[in-house]
Amino acid sequence: MSDTTQSPVPDFENRDPNSPAFWNERFEQHFMPWDQAGVPSAFQSFASRHTSEAVLIPGCGSAYEAAWLAAHGSPVRAIDFSQAAVAAARAQLGEQHAQLVEEADFFTYEPPFRPAWIYERAFLCALPPARRLDYARRMAELLPAGALLAGVFFVGTTPKGPPFGIERAELEALLTPFFELLEDEPVTDSIAVFAGRERWLTWRRRA
Repeated sequence: MSDTTQSPVPDFENRDPNSPAFWNERFEQHFMPWDQAGVPSAFQSFASRHTSEAVLIPGCGSAYEAAWLAAHGSPVRAIDFSQAAVAAARAQLGEQHAQLVEEADFFTYEPPFRPAWIYERAFLCALPPARRLDYARRMAELLPAGALLAGVFFVGTTPKGPPFGIERAELEALLTPFFELLEDEPVTDSIAVFAGRERWLTWRRRA
């Protein structure tokens, strides 16, 4: 039975996901269907094999993975251009690790280290398709040869977004000029909005 006392989707003013205001509204109204409220098992498996390596997390949202990495001794920076997202992440990490989260634009941000890997989680699919080439180029700029772009990719087109799904062939055409694919594994603990459409992919920066 549906609940008729409240609309499942709030009436948002901002409809442009290129704008921080779009995401601020959603965090402020606690409408975050992409939020897993935890750390994916595929992430834990991968990160456990790459301990103590510096990690950048763009579009971090609530930044659960940043807390996990910090607790396991990995240098990490998590960024988001939404002020409300950063506030949520800092609250979630607590005072001890709040400084690991920065309000910043991924396309201009310079991390305090050269990342050994960058974690992708619902960031590419949050970007309008027109920004995909910018995404690939910036990832390639930030990662030295041999470093990794790894995470959960939302595969398959969507009628509208976000999330903006991407066909597998388009994703490969986007990234293979800069990266080679090393790992391709199923994701078994997706939340509802991503269920059946996610793959854990690990890409290595070409020399």
